[in-house]
Amino acid sequence: MSKISIPIGPQHPLLKEPLSMKIDISGEKVLGGSLRLGYVHRGIERLAQKRNYVQTIHLVERVCGICSHIHTTTFCQAVESLLKLEVPPRAQYLRALMCELERIHSHLLWLGILAKHVGLDTIFMHTWHDRELALDVMEEITGGRVLHGANQIGGVRFDLDESHFPMIHANLEKLRSQILGLLDILENEPALIARTKGVAPVSQKTIRQYGVVGPVARASGVDVDMRRDNPLPPYDQLKFSVVTMPDGDAWARTIVRAEEIRESLNLCEMILEDLPDGEVSKRAPRNVPEGEVIIRSEAPRGELFYYLRSDGTDQPARLKIRTPTLAALCLLPVQMSDIQVADIPVVLAGVDLCVACADR
Repeated sequence: MSKISIPIGPQHPLLKEPLSMKIDISGEKVLGGSLRLGYVHRGIERLAQKRNYVQTIHLVERVCGICSHIHTTTFCQAVESLLKLEVPPRAQYLRALMCELERIHSHLLWLGILAKHVGLDTIFMHTWHDRELALDVMEEITGGRVLHGANQIGGVRFDLDESHFPMIHANLEKLRSQILGLLDILENEPALIARTKGVAPVSQKTIRQYGVVGPVARASGVDVDMRRDNPLPPYDQLKFSVVTMPDGDAWARTIVRAEEIRESLNLCEMILEDLPDGEVSKRAPRNVPEGEVIIRSEAPRGELFYYLRSDGTDQPARLKIRTPTLAALCLLPVQMSDIQVADIPVVLAGVDLCVACADR
């Protein structure tokens, strides 16, 4: 049978952001594919060199709408490291609380998109309904559902008081019961199992060759998580399990993310229970001493890497961001071989595409 090349993107119902792929097929069998990026490049790293450090916080928050808080957290930690500024413990815990709420929100959004791609609209509606509970908590404590403006150099701009806790605990408890029901559905839904089990498996060796991180790597048995392996405060004081699975297929990637939601809920409860008293920020000087620093953190999609160099002024001399999505996107052509045409949506959803943060 002859080979046919079909385009997917840059505008396509399967894609929530612009991405161009060319898929080679023969009948119903996918032979391979190629990838093209560059449709949403915004030059954020260059723009950072024209703004002061406070303005750059708001710039990097817009690298990705789904994981905006972890970007500002990582950037602020880089600046604070150069300033040798110790962030108050309460601010560290509040940052971590927002990071875990963001992880819950991101994974639920992803599960809904996967379900929608395979025609399971009921799971899609349940996950996106449950996601609202996490968004409501973030809105309650920072005023923002997507872009929070929560971080500043030296701490955070918000604090919790007694009036916040009943609503937060109620939402987290409701979310926990919903997630238990969701896990039961995911593990026993025949249609989901049929569409994901054994689809596009990726070996540990391939994961390491491509430098893939996050849930995609952990679903292939690569036991890596920056919260444990390179802990920034307060993760060095929090206990949690890193979820891994050995199979490396779309099913494993689904279960890993679902289980990580449960771990993040545990972390949220732990953070609220152990939340220290005290101030939530410290004053920081405008100019940052000369030097360079690398900060690594764990975003919802995996390791987030920030390199910052200062020349002693109030503007970054160089900012380099390495998001977890870029390596996962480069893995797509590998996963697009030896699958069926009907599996393409599952593969595209499985890597949790975020073209905005890969392209920047």
